[in-house]
Amino acid sequence: MRLAIFGCGVIGTKRVAAAHGHDIIAVCDLDEGRRQVLAADTSARAFVHWQDALAVDIDAAVVATSHDSLAQIALAAAESGRHVLVEKPGGRRVDEVQPIAEAAKRRGIVVKVGFNHRFHPAIVRAKTMADAGMIGPLMFVRGRYGHGGRVGYEKEWRFKPEISGGGELIDQGSHLIDLSRWLLGELNLAYGMAPTYFWPGQVDDNCFLALTNATGCMAWLHASWTEWKNQFSLEIMGRDGKLTIDGLGGSYGVERLTHHRMLPQMGPPETTNWEFPGPDRSFVEEFENFVASVEDGAPVIGGIEDAMATLEIIQSVYERGRR
Repeated sequence: MRLAIFGCGVIGTKRVAAAHGHDIIAVCDLDEGRRQVLAADTSARAFVHWQDALAVDIDAAVVATSHDSLAQIALAAAESGRHVLVEKPGGRRVDEVQPIAEAAKRRGIVVKVGFNHRFHPAIVRAKTMADAGMIGPLMFVRGRYGHGGRVGYEKEWRFKPEISGGGELIDQGSHLIDLSRWLLGELNLAYGMAPTYFWPGQVDDNCFLALTNATGCMAWLHASWTEWKNQFSLEIMGRDGKLTIDGLGGSYGVERLTHHRMLPQMGPPETTNWEFPGPDRSFVEEFENFVASVEDGAPVIGGIEDAMATLEIIQSVYERGRR
């Protein structure tokens, strides 16, 4: 495919690497240094304004900007008939994302949202095992995800609600919500709080959620910007056993999957462990799903409807906090 990359920061650069073998035609960023570096690395044309980059002859747009521009650029790309891979959460609110879904249906194009955690190997294997009934009927999911920020973090764009749409809930919390929905199906908010404990500013640095599905299964989730040692932990509890994913590689530690199989006599379970020490290929695997969806009609793993459902829950938490 012929691609335009909107946003030349860390994630945009990762998206370029994941699209190896495809043609990067245009890159776009307000920051001259970032766009020139990525343009030099890809031999692409560099643009300041996204409208100019979108006017180039491309097949698909990869949108990796700050949250305030995600929906605007994705919608314009979809309306022009281009396929779209847009970073999570897809926009700041449901009303920003809904028109993208409508345009995708009307124009017959693929819109994929960057829920790359669905493509981490431990999570993929756990999902396959759970779907195969290897831990019995599911009862609940328990997830924790967080990091501690960095010096000057409160001065970055994520702390400006008009740009970000919120704090840690819409940031790492959106990944936890999406994974929980992927495992348990549609979820409704039973309880939610998004307080600020440490970082000064107008957005939340922690969120605590209780979500339930139609059969009473539950997801109990905590995402944090005050996790002083980076952590990712996702536990999937069934009637016959438990699956635990720990780590995502890098500063989060080696990615591991543990299967605890309950024995008929109960007591200590039979335990099997897998480790995935290699480099993070989730962005590569996700891009391959995007390409397969465009070229072969493969199911989109993490689409625009998933983004809307996740944002519905996020908005509900923020609205409760304003009452």
